[in-house]
Amino acid sequence: MTELHCGKYKLKLDRPLVMGIVNLTPDSFSGDGLLNDVERAVAHARKQIEAGADILDLGAESSRPGAIPTPLQEELDRLLPVLERIVDWGVPISIDTYKPRVMAAALAAGADMINDITALGDPGALVAVADSNCGLCLMHMLGEPRTMQQHPVYGEVVAEVGAYLAERAAACRTAGIAAERIVVDPGFGFGKALEHNLALFRGLPALAMGGYPVLVGVSRKTMLGAITGRAVEERRVASAVAAVLAAQRGAAILRVHDVAETKDALALWSAVEKGR
Repeated sequence: MTELHCGKYKLKLDRPLVMGIVNLTPDSFSGDGLLNDVERAVAHARKQIEAGADILDLGAESSRPGAIPTPLQEELDRLLPVLERIVDWGVPISIDTYKPRVMAAALAAGADMINDITALGDPGALVAVADSNCGLCLMHMLGEPRTMQQHPVYGEVVAEVGAYLAERAAACRTAGIAAERIVVDPGFGFGKALEHNLALFRGLPALAMGGYPVLVGVSRKTMLGAITGRAVEERRVASAVAAVLAAQRGAAILRVHDVAETKDALALWSAVEKGR
């Protein structure tokens, strides 16, 4: 696929795209939550764009390990005031949610993409998005955030994750969703131990051969801390390196906290490896 159809936008996939995170939660694992501070959230979103983000990803419910679900109205109250302020900025706006009613409200407010950790697993999710023109990111997760890191077990993690993502993409296609709207995400850290995450990294080329663009989100995650021994606030370098490693293995979209560092790392890789 050479182009991703994402709401009002058609994004070329001739280089890795950078998705800048805007957390609207009080309990983000990465310590960058912007709960109930619309002005700070808007300023952070602007900073992400100025740093070179191709897409902004707004999330108003934490999905970190052990997270407790956020009530529907609370999620909407966190999300919509910020979305309404930034929706006309000229970049695609993605909404990180698994709730069909949040999806519908966000799309009505002008969002361009839905990024769902349950791969549209809720019975109403496909209905909420099928008739729109939004992009869709389908993620693999074993279990649910509250319990997903309690002894995750796989037979062959790359094959199992790949099969699940293929099945969810097929369900979207059956619902009438064009292939050009679909992105898949192996879900690093979502019901995976370190060995599973590393196997998925090595298996990214196989996942990228599945016909859909692959999104990788490892920014500041526990797996980087386990490898480097660094606290979450000290993982910027490891996050940028991981983004380049993902791009080298075929990732089309990189979901990151630190846009400027990621763009610099990608520019260096591109100059050395591709002569651009």
